[in-house]
This record gives sequence, structure tokens and C-alpha cells, in this order.
Amino acid sequence: MVQYDEFGITYRVLDTSEGYEESGIASWYGEPFHGRRTSSGETYDMYGMSAAHRTLPLPSYVEVTNLDNGRSVVLRVNDRGPFVDPELRIIDVSYTAALKLGLVGPGTAPVLVEALEPWQVRIR
Repeated sequence: MVQYDEFGITYRVLDTSEGYEESGIASWYGEPFHGRRTSSGETYDMYGMSAAHRTLPLPSYVEVTNLDNGRSVVLRVNDRGPFVDPELRIIDVSYTAALKLGLVGPGTAPVLVEALEPWQVRIR
């Protein structure tokens, strides 16, 4: 089992994303991280459709639905986080994903995160 420590908390990475579903708070991350290396080794692009999650395998695909407005997006999980308010926040989304979900202004929103299998992901 893969695990890592961040800010004194040990996180265990799931063996598979199959069947993963969770509701909680989403936040977004942007310019301070733009161009930096993600946990998967890729370069973070705040204009891409990606996300950070603490325990899903890298890469994984998820559908994130804003429970306040019903908007949803499909994202590729390629980074670790969020590490701010880890008891509340379950996912960090890119700036562009946050725009589409309607959470740039408020900064956070209640969401449902559902893992997708690669065959379920449709390139848009």
C-alpha cells in the first residue's frame, strides 16, 4: 500500500478508484501553482481540466458536480491535495474547472466526486 505524509498526517493511496464516491467541499488552485510540477510529475496547467486529490491513484478520472448549481465537469486527477482544511475539503480543481463549476468567486462549494473508469471518459 502506498502512503505519504503531509503536514503530520499520513494518507494512504487507494489501490483503485473503482466505486469511489464522496461528497464534501471543493476548492480550486491557480496561479501560484501554475507551471509547477504536480505529484504525478506533470506540469500543472491552471487552464487545463485537472484536479488534486489526497488518496485516489494517479492518474484517475472523476466527475465533479457542484451541488449548489448542478454543474459538472470531468477531470483528470494528477496531483495531491487539498491540504488546507483536510477534514472538510476533498478535492482541489484547476482554475478552468472552477470557472465551469461556478466556484471561482466563492472559492469553495459543496460537491459530489465520482470516480470514472477510463472507458467512461469522453474527450470533449
